[in-house]
This record gives sequence, C-alpha cells and structure tokens, in this order.
Amino acid sequence: MTRRNLREHTFLLLFQREFYPLEEMEGQIALYLSLEDQEKLDEKDKEEIRARAREAAGKTEILDGRINAVAEGWKAGRMGKVELTILRLALFEILFDENVPQGVAINEAVELAKKFGGDDSPAFVNGILGKLAAQQEG
Repeated sequence: MTRRNLREHTFLLLFQREFYPLEEMEGQIALYLSLEDQEKLDEKDKEEIRARAREAAGKTEILDGRINAVAEGWKAGRMGKVELTILRLALFEILFDENVPQGVAINEAVELAKKFGGDDSPAFVNGILGKLAAQQEG
C-alpha cells in the first residue's frame, strides 16, 4: 500500500475522532478496519494505520497548541473538522515522523484538502502549514 493510501486511512480515522470521545477510539479503529473496503488491507498496513492514528490522536493537545500559535483568527475550535484533522496529521508528520520530509507532509495535506475539503481548504491548509514550516526552520 502506498504512503498516500496509508495517510488517507489515518486521516479518516482521525476525522472520526472528532465525533467520538477518546475512550471510544479503539472501538472506532476496530470498526473502521473491519469494514469491507478495509478488509483488503494486509495486517501490516492495518497495524501501521492503527499505530499512526493512536499516536497522532494522543498528541492532539500539542498539535493544537502549535496550530493555534500561527492561525491568526482561526483557533482550532473554530476550524472546520476536515481542515483541522488534515492540519493535525500533517503537523504530526512534520514533528514526529522522521520518514516524512516536511515538504511531502505539506503537499500531501494540500492533496487531502483538495479531496475532502471545500474550495478554500487547500489554500487555508497550505497557509497554516507554511507558517508552521517557517517556525520550524527559524
């Protein structure tokens, strides 16, 4: 399975997190991975998706703090759930996944925003991630 596909599955699991308490995340992951479309995934891919979703969800407070620090007038609580989930996943990759270069994380986030967000989502996601990237470099 491609990294893009793994990222998309992780995004979908993290997006579900917006609608359920953290305590129910394990059940939501199990349910998601048992769906017919996901049954085609091999166990290695399922475990990677599961691990990335757990780890990113566990860092929500850290990620939101960093996002809030650069999102002028758009604190995490006011953002659309799709855009916020994409930002969290991309920032998680930038900060905590040494296998994903910063530019790739940003580009992939913009692609997710094109697929799942509204018309303004790609520009919004790119703008916030650009500010976060500049912070990382500076």
